[in-house]
Amino acid sequence: MLEACLRHDALGRDDSGNVMPATLKLVEPALEYLAGYADALGRGWSPNNIRDVSAEQLAAIRADGPAFLTSLLGQDGTITLPDGSRIAKLPSRVRWMWDGEFCGQIGLRWQPGTDALPSHVLGHFGYAVVPWKRRRGYATQALRMMLQDARAVGLTSIEITADKGNIASCRAIEANGGGFVEEFVEPRYGEDVRLRFRIDLGAADGEGIA
Repeated sequence: MLEACLRHDALGRDDSGNVMPATLKLVEPALEYLAGYADALGRGWSPNNIRDVSAEQLAAIRADGPAFLTSLLGQDGTITLPDGSRIAKLPSRVRWMWDGEFCGQIGLRWQPGTDALPSHVLGHFGYAVVPWKRRRGYATQALRMMLQDARAVGLTSIEITADKGNIASCRAIEANGGGFVEEFVEPRYGEDVRLRFRIDLGAADGEGIA
């Protein structure tokens, strides 16, 4: 096992092992939560871990909030890769983390009928917790909840990646049964070394998780 990614075996606990109250929920992006999302963008947080989209998303919300939500949840259209190329969006589900305040975003993307992903996609899941809500175990809890969605769309295993130095993300993945697969570099996203994990969804909920 990769030494940098220590086992985090306390689901529902923070990174120091303190028990967390079960207050986090995942909500579908909606107008009632949009002010919290916009506030996070205004404070410099970005839901995209590859590039900072805070300014452009905040401008879109200020121009037309409902249209922004429609675009965020839409299943059609394209996305732009870091190299400037545009590719069709995969089917996806986006959820916001909420504990009475906005906490972050988690998303699932997949290809119907297969566990495989196109080479340009860095895993089935992407998530980002706002800085002022970190170290509360929220990424671990959000990923656990979203694994139910992965099962619901027919996935039997998922891949998820983390930057090599992102210990908190590694812990969240391993706490949910993620096994280390490899280190890799995807040239379309730069020269950074990333870690690939796989989670088997065939196991019963909670199996292998303390």
